[in-house]
Amino acid sequence: MAVPAVKQHIDHSSSVRSGKPHIAGTRIAVQDIAIWHVRLGMSVDEISDQYDLSLAQIYSALSYYFDNREQIDQAISESEAFAKQMRENSSSVLAKKLNNLRSE
Repeated sequence: MAVPAVKQHIDHSSSVRSGKPHIAGTRIAVQDIAIWHVRLGMSVDEISDQYDLSLAQIYSALSYYFDNREQIDQAISESEAFAKQMRENSSSVLAKKLNNLRSE
């Protein structure tokens, strides 16, 4: 019996991307593929060329995404909220220097 393509191409190793589903043998998460294709409008061919992935890997990731859309969209939202919080709570060295120069 053949192994379904999604199981062949998608892994859940806890040592890669904190256990997020990702393309086997890479550190590219399913949510990355979803963001690039669904939100940013990259074509499957563009993703394949830019990240050296096979079409089978990309379509498997998209299939996994659409089968688990609610969970992965939640993970994307949490990642975006975390990044926003980090930006708000830590200012850059450059921003501090510019503020010091402006106040002089």
